[in-house]
Amino acid sequence: MKIAIAGATGTVGQYVVSTARARGHLVVPLSRTTGVDLLTGREVRGALDGVDTVVDVTNRTTLSAARSRRFFETVTRNLLAAEADAGVGHHVALSIVGIDAIDASYYAGKLAQERVVATGSVPWTIARAGQFHEFAAQLLAGMSGPLAIIPRALTRPVAARDVARHLVDLAEGPPRGRATDLVGPRDEILADLARRQLAHDGIRRRVVEVRLPGAYGRGLASGSLRGGRDRAETTTTFEEWLHGPDHRVSVRR
Repeated sequence: MKIAIAGATGTVGQYVVSTARARGHLVVPLSRTTGVDLLTGREVRGALDGVDTVVDVTNRTTLSAARSRRFFETVTRNLLAAEADAGVGHHVALSIVGIDAIDASYYAGKLAQERVVATGSVPWTIARAGQFHEFAAQLLAGMSGPLAIIPRALTRPVAARDVARHLVDLAEGPPRGRATDLVGPRDEILADLARRQLAHDGIRRRVVEVRLPGAYGRGLASGSLRGGRDRAETTTTFEEWLHGPDHRVSVRR
């Protein structure tokens, strides 16, 4: 099978690439490093010749709902238009569990992406997953000083490598619409993950948990990001990831 991966160099994209190649698939990475610009649509159509399935794991980190919607809608429309022209038979998009009532901030873009996919002409699968184990470290890496301000968030984090396996499984099968949600094995509190990350890295920094205002803050604190009852659970815990070979995000000292 020939699989194109949009966002192939990202947190989960790198594992999608390696997983698909290990299973014997022909992989086409779609990124600026390969000459493809998903925001402008440059070279997207040509890269999809002979492609059976596109896996979209593109990402743009922002707390602006407008910027998030603009990014995800633009990339998704460019991909779907090129896929329809190239005769691609399956579009797999990665999204986030429990965001239906959080149409704000970053999640507004993911919901917009889902709407574009579901109303497009290319047969599709939307795969929602929990926040990655890397999320706490990514937040901490963007901060400096003796304090780390972490939003109140109840999550069920999942290893990015496990998500990649799930995405390749879906790419190998027929379009399914909304796939079963994928989450990690344990309920966690984001601030606790941040403290364990800092302790593992030997960094002395106080973590202060705050509840963010508005729909975004309510959604983070509500527990909806842990997913509902109809979900599949992986086995890699945060501690196993933290002490394993996939722990690659360094926190700035």
